[in-house]
This record gives sequence, structure tokens and C-alpha cells, in this order.
Amino acid sequence: MSCDCTDAMPLLERMFEVELGFLNSDARDVSSLARAFHPDVVVHEPASLPYAGEWRGLEGIAGLLGRMGEVWSDMAVANMTAARVDDTVFMSCTLRLTSRATGAVIEQPFAEVLHFRNGLLLDGTPFYFDTAGIVAVI
Repeated sequence: MSCDCTDAMPLLERMFEVELGFLNSDARDVSSLARAFHPDVVVHEPASLPYAGEWRGLEGIAGLLGRMGEVWSDMAVANMTAARVDDTVFMSCTLRLTSRATGAVIEQPFAEVLHFRNGLLLDGTPFYFDTAGIVAVI
């Protein structure tokens, strides 16, 4: 088992770059997600959020990102840190979300456990600090 804190950042930077590129594109080409997401990817979102559930495959990730784009007019991360143990990345940051419907902003700690295969996200589980607070600003 090897732990490398610096080795995690390129994986995360590429993943966020691909996500933002997809969200900011008019075409929303699902195949563009393959640069950062494994074809068998699964992301597990909490039941209490409006984009709850298990989002599977590149089409699923496209659906999740589309749904998040409907809810949030702006999503940003700051103070990101990460550690990598083999193909698992533990990430923490400050998450800043702006509600598309209300314009309200919420900022809170956020963490994720991410499993990669061949440099592509295979499985992701986000941990939001306060999902009730998130729902309240929506």
C-alpha cells in the first residue's frame, strides 16, 4: 500500500475540468466525460438532495451533472486537499453553491471518497456537511 498526497491532485483536477467543461458546453457531449470517468462509473448521492441516487455510466454522470446544473447556478471548490492510497483518493474542500432558484449561497466543508481505475473515476461517494442546509437554500 502506498500513500501519495501529491499524486491525487492531477486526477481531481482533470475530473473537475471535465465536469465544468461539460456543464459549460452547449453541446453537452457525453463522450467528453470519458476523459475522466470510467464507463462503469457509479456516483452515490445522498437521498436528501434533489439529485439523489446512484448515477451509473457516462450517461448517468451526464444526467447527474445536468440535474446539478438545474439546481445550482454556480458551484465552486476551495482549499482542496487530497491523499491517495493506491487507487483510492480521499478529498476534502470547502464547497460553495449558489441556488439557481433563490440566488442564496451556501458554503460548507465537503469530502469525497473516490475510487479510480486506470486514472478514471470508477466509484464516488460524496459527504456533504449539512444536506438540510443545502436543501434550505434551494
